Amino acid sequence: MMIRPLLLMLSMMVPSLLHAFPLDGAEETGIYRLEGYRLAQQGRVPGNRLHSGAQLKTEQVQLRLQGKLERGLPAADPWLTNEVVKLLGEDAPYYSISLLDITDSEQPRYAEHQASVIHNPASVGKMMVLLALFQALADIYPDDINARKRILRDTEIVADEFIGRDHHKVPFWLPGEMRLLKRRLAEGDRGNLWTYLDWSVSASSNAATAMVQKQLLLLRHFGKAYPVSRAEEDAYFGQHSRRQLGDHLLQALLGPILRNGMDTDLLRQGSFFSSTGKRRVAGKTSVCTTRELMNYLLLMEQGRLVDAWSSLQIKRLLYMTQYRIRYAHSPALNDAALYFKSGSFYKCKPEEGYQCGAYKGNKLNLMNSVAVIEAPAGAPKLNYIVTLTSNVLRKNSADEQQRLATRVHRLLQKLHPAHAGQQ
Repeated sequence: MMIRPLLLMLSMMVPSLLHAFPLDGAEETGIYRLEGYRLAQQGRVPGNRLHSGAQLKTEQVQLRLQGKLERGLPAADPWLTNEVVKLLGEDAPYYSISLLDITDSEQPRYAEHQASVIHNPASVGKMMVLLALFQALADIYPDDINARKRILRDTEIVADEFIGRDHHKVPFWLPGEMRLLKRRLAEGDRGNLWTYLDWSVSASSNAATAMVQKQLLLLRHFGKAYPVSRAEEDAYFGQHSRRQLGDHLLQALLGPILRNGMDTDLLRQGSFFSSTGKRRVAGKTSVCTTRELMNYLLLMEQGRLVDAWSSLQIKRLLYMTQYRIRYAHSPALNDAALYFKSGSFYKCKPEEGYQCGAYKGNKLNLMNSVAVIEAPAGAPKLNYIVTLTSNVLRKNSADEQQRLATRVHRLLQKLHPAHAGQQ
């Protein structure tokens, strides 16, 4: 079902605290919560004020490595690797990290530590869903960017039982009341495909991501006939077994990883992000390594993740215009443009004298972060990419990664003193 932009504007939802995509992108995308947050920056409605690094315009988000590093990642630099490991201190055995310095793109430097260790990607796996969706659009409309834009902007999605139960809240804009609202996604909530992608990445909503995964299956099955009616959707899911649907999902998610030159044994999202989706559609385990996550971001910056247009849209979706958390919360990065995704998964067990809590698991304490840093935003003098996983038990991993971000940034400033001095 298609919707007219005017109807979407009257009923759509815009942000409060959690946002990605440049704030001037509302009209182009139909992500109308962007307009609400833009008004918040002007003081016209309540809302968070953003750091200078979060206020780029859409045209300022650019791919930085087109025509560069075409042979892939350079060999690891022993000196730089040693410096990075020293930053990790006594917890180095519990970290995996890859660092690519592209400040001088003609002479990039790469460091990695335990970069082939496999972890569960948690919410970082939503980047693979983005890739799969843009690959599907490119396959159906290989020579028609405008058709891809129409699908993203004019396809209405209505949240249904696939959202499952999710504690993440998503931003809503109530234009008639000129106020911002944040709540959990509920069945019946409407938005265009752009908006659901935005909710998936910016608010890290599992419910929104599950709806995107459902649309991915429909898009792959119906091709140019997509979008289809609810009756046709139900018929598709009713006519295929859980196992058959699982095969469709894996083809849709893993095929793009392979076709873009990455290894599905080292990087994959293998299942739905909601419990309902998992019950309805079979899946497999999800995995990542920091090196393969780095390859993903390198391809994006090169414009080779699907194609240049898709790479740029994915980078825009990752642009962080929100209250910064975890690795991104470092004050050293306030003036930097950040293209960021993070995910965590922790477990607790009884332990005498220890009070377990969020991001402080004593049984498992995974935290993953990926970040492209351009500092200062708009005219970067420092430009580097970090992919990171950690499993440091009993410590607040959000705080630990924030401190690490500061140390990494200071290291890059030391490597490029002339550039850093101009910030």
